[in-house]
Amino acid sequence: MAAEKALYAKEDRCRYPAGEGVDIPFLLLVLMLLGVGLVMLYSASSAQSEYDTGYAISTKYLQKQAVCAGIGLICMAFFSKIPAQVWHRFSWVTYAVSIALLLLVLVVGESVNGARRWINIAGIQFQPSEIAKFTMIVLFARLTRSFGTKAKEFRYGVLGFGVALLGILVPLALEKHLSAIMLMGMVAVVMMFVAGTSPKWLLAGAGAAAAFVLIYISFMGYAGDRVTAWLHPEQDPGDTGYQILQSLYAIGSGGLFGLGFGKSRQKYLYLPFQYNDYIFAIICEELGLVGAVLIIALFAMLILRGYWIALHARDRFSTVLAAGLVTLIAVQTILNLCVVTNLLPSTGIALPFFSYGGTALAVNLGEMGIVLSISRHRNQTKNQEVPL
Repeated sequence: MAAEKALYAKEDRCRYPAGEGVDIPFLLLVLMLLGVGLVMLYSASSAQSEYDTGYAISTKYLQKQAVCAGIGLICMAFFSKIPAQVWHRFSWVTYAVSIALLLLVLVVGESVNGARRWINIAGIQFQPSEIAKFTMIVLFARLTRSFGTKAKEFRYGVLGFGVALLGILVPLALEKHLSAIMLMGMVAVVMMFVAGTSPKWLLAGAGAAAAFVLIYISFMGYAGDRVTAWLHPEQDPGDTGYQILQSLYAIGSGGLFGLGFGKSRQKYLYLPFQYNDYIFAIICEELGLVGAVLIIALFAMLILRGYWIALHARDRFSTVLAAGLVTLIAVQTILNLCVVTNLLPSTGIALPFFSYGGTALAVNLGEMGIVLSISRHRNQTKNQEVPL
């Protein structure tokens, strides 16, 4: 075992060769989604911006989002040059920092609607949960590499991953951040499956998670109201069912080709959070079914190309890391679209690259930079690794 650990440590110290350039199709898809997202954010937020500024400017939210997009692009370019092994080396450190930030939210975080999720530093607001999603994926990728074939055993494949996941989920539960819990739980299940955890344990875990959600909702009144509004929005059209109904009105009024860019009616303060969680409803209203399908197609191509990069990565850690980051985008996209179309209760999960939110956008772009870094070695022979 000592010899194996020495061999593995020696491999970690080895630098990757220069490799190829980044994967151009993936890069172009990211930039296309970002560009379209900024354009649609301007359209969806213009009325709200004018209202908030006394009809002075219509680009208040676009300006802030554009700054965060610029920061995110810088991060993407920087991370695309960092070898994946750097993240492996600092995975436990970043994991510990993210937990510390989540706990800090409970002490100094700003409370909105009874939930503490934001930290405000010098007027800049950010959600530590966005960082926690990333650090969990990095740690799971490291554990996958460390466990190797032992991930099939309950001790490693369930308890090992489970304890690491609880370190993130417990602070999120104290923050009443159900949407982040659901999102990270789904991503964790996918990564555990890739690692080799037995499907029977994953199914048992899914059942336990469902029971937890039911219990959690029963104690959190605001979450229970969301479920009621999802099932019967028409019963309370002026309150709990209002947002869902307005979203469906926007989607339905778009028809096949939409009302035209900038011509949404629901964005004029009828649909709450029209530039955030429900921006896809405005997209459907202005661009119609055709435009909505094209945007969904862009997401699908990005996700498929991301998984292709993961499958062609140079080592197991890189494969699982890329797969986890792409799965995060995929799950966020699917959940958001399901909420906007009322297939699922409102969860507060944003649409990547489109919804207003500086922290999420910058982090998402940085994560795509890591996938691009992994893509540099897509045509190299995979390393034969020895588990620790």
